[in-house]
Amino acid sequence: MNIPTWVWIATMVGLAALLLFDLAVVGRRPHEPSIRESTLWVVFYVGLAVVFGLGIFAASGPKYAGEFFAGWVTEYSLSVDNLFVFVLIMANFAVPRIYQQKVLLVGIVIALIMRGAFIAAGAALIEKFVWVFYFFGLFLVFTAIKLAKGGETDDDEFKENVLIRWTRKVLPVTKEYHGADLTTRIKGKKMFTPMLVVMIAIGTTDLIFALDSIPAIFGLTKEPYLVFTANVFALMGLRQLYFLIGGLLDRLIYLSIGLSVVLGFIGVKLVMEALAENNLPFINGGEKISWVPHIPIWLSLLIILGTLVVTTVLSLAKSSRDRKRDLRAAS
Repeated sequence: MNIPTWVWIATMVGLAALLLFDLAVVGRRPHEPSIRESTLWVVFYVGLAVVFGLGIFAASGPKYAGEFFAGWVTEYSLSVDNLFVFVLIMANFAVPRIYQQKVLLVGIVIALIMRGAFIAAGAALIEKFVWVFYFFGLFLVFTAIKLAKGGETDDDEFKENVLIRWTRKVLPVTKEYHGADLTTRIKGKKMFTPMLVVMIAIGTTDLIFALDSIPAIFGLTKEPYLVFTANVFALMGLRQLYFLIGGLLDRLIYLSIGLSVVLGFIGVKLVMEALAENNLPFINGGEKISWVPHIPIWLSLLIILGTLVVTTVLSLAKSSRDRKRDLRAAS
């Protein structure tokens, strides 16, 4: 894809305007969104992503549109896994429900900035070194195996990372929240509130998830513009999705297995592409391996969607059976 500079600028301006509008809405009236409100916002962001993908189709054809949709669906599904940790963070910091929207929004903005840096670095590496695909592919396969062995997401506590501990140590932080404010004054001294620490926790924790999601999307498209926009649309609807399916997360018992299949598939695909473009002297004498099959993007999208649908259906069916069994046992 040959993306003109003005398209990048227009995309950034549109993203900034959307974020400012979102922040203004949340800041004007802090509240816990209803199921109806959350559903409408999720539908809005999903619809926006679909319209954007159709725009890619009209401007650049089905190949790049397919890459965008495959990348967006993958990033969105991996982002759902983030929600488990977000729930733990909110509980660990005892964030009042009416302020959780602002925390998530600012945390997502931090995550977008850091992911943008990751994407730029990844694109630069891929352009110069084809062998990076070997590293990305093997890393995803390793992550997939680890995720499959772990089964369900059953962590019951959140462990603060180095940056959060450093923030607590260096900055004067109050023990109590002061509304949604990041700073306050106590006896004339300016202090930060736990709200700042929570936002840092959300943003930096997402960076850990980006360690597998960014290599995963590079396995579906090598276009930085598509990688970036797919991540943007995946993260933009995450805040409303948190409130919409927060109560259903414990029912997605096979989510980790489904995500491990997706990551494993993309990891194998990356290794196959690396072999097809091989230039490492200790593999096939530094020559490309022509017999390695190419997996078309439509097949990748079909496998990803099929895996996620089957995983979701099986999860909900099993959790429904378990609830009925528990009710019978209780009666």
